[in-house]
Amino acid sequence: MIFSVAELVSFCSECFTLFPGDLLFTGTPDGVGPVQDGERLIARIDGLPDLSITVIDF
Repeated sequence: MIFSVAELVSFCSECFTLFPGDLLFTGTPDGVGPVQDGERLIARIDGLPDLSITVIDF
């Protein structure tokens, strides 16, 4: 990564208010391709409900 996590959090908090539970996505690991229109993405954290979104291409 070009910037440390601390630098990213600091910069983002200057642009908008961060709240507990907010997620900052920093990129993707090697070998991951772009998402496609209509795909559903699910994020899971133990003890919390799943977060599900569908990609919509405007």
